[in-house]
Amino acid sequence: MNTRKTSRGRLSINLDALRSNYRLLQDKVGQGCRVAAVLKADAYGLGAVTVGRALLEEGCETFFVACLDEALELRAAFKDVRIAILNGFYESEADLFVQHDLIPVLGSFMEVEGYKALGVKHGRALPAFLKFNTRMNRLGFGSVETQEMLSDLSMLDGIDVRCVMSHFACADEVDHPMVQMQFELFNEVAVHFPAAEKSLCNSFGIFRSDEYHFDMVRPGMALYGLNPTPETDNPMQQVINLDLPIIRVRMVYDGAHVGYGATYRFERGSWLATVSAGYADGLHWAQGNEGAFFWKGYKCPIRGRLSMDLTTVDLSVVPEGERPKPGDFLEVIGPHQSAAEFGKSGGGFDYEVLTSLSGRYERIYTKC
Repeated sequence: MNTRKTSRGRLSINLDALRSNYRLLQDKVGQGCRVAAVLKADAYGLGAVTVGRALLEEGCETFFVACLDEALELRAAFKDVRIAILNGFYESEADLFVQHDLIPVLGSFMEVEGYKALGVKHGRALPAFLKFNTRMNRLGFGSVETQEMLSDLSMLDGIDVRCVMSHFACADEVDHPMVQMQFELFNEVAVHFPAAEKSLCNSFGIFRSDEYHFDMVRPGMALYGLNPTPETDNPMQQVINLDLPIIRVRMVYDGAHVGYGATYRFERGSWLATVSAGYADGLHWAQGNEGAFFWKGYKCPIRGRLSMDLTTVDLSVVPEGERPKPGDFLEVIGPHQSAAEFGKSGGGFDYEVLTSLSGRYERIYTKC
């Protein structure tokens, strides 16, 4: 037995399911709209280069990342795709944008001026996306800046504006009034840029209304199998399975405690499994005494606090003849528990679960 493998969590990533999700999204928006892919945070923990390669084979031509380092990793792997950096442009990194053919998403006059200066230095108008704040109030040109820009678009001379975009704040909620308000605000801006692509939709927005699709949508979570329609069944295929190895099985007697702080007391004798993973591996400390893993469909609750590298679960529900042993793997995310369900057990949500996936896990890329 390979002991190194049995001491690590096993993260299985189904690339066929990923591709199927991309095709579903492309069918949803139609051929007049392109589906880009958000690959920030290492493709939500699944491996940006491998995920990007699979999506490129499906026809994806534009990748979004959060920062320059993520963009450089992708550019080293892909020469002929558009890579846009959501968190903007910094003059201290300026020449790398040109050297590696990267596109910043500009959202302030300071960025515009710095990027124009970079274009002058290199003797050409450089490509950029523009982001407009439609009252989400994170990044993007604010209302005063936007009106100033629209009244004098010459301030963008020297920049090749390829796309204008904004971002939904509340599209995960059915009929939230802010969704339509943001659409209308964005539309008022977009008409001033007839030659540029328009992009508004995240994963949730894609499923709210066809009129929100414009020229390009930017799904992230839906590609990776999370539910973009929380009020209904998930239309996406599940992409990941996470299984954690048991390293010790033991019997404790009534009155025994487990873990730091002795927060759980067993009222009767129980079989326990200690699993090789903890909060350093993307599990959440708050899941102690709240979350659960599964063994052959049996729900095995977490008992006691999570440790940095260890978690203990109660096997009492498992019949004696079916009890797991060291080297067996318990299901964390899979057929019996979604990422959303697991995240909720610790007061979190599915995005957190995926983006917290540990580098310790063995990543296994599979096909159906």
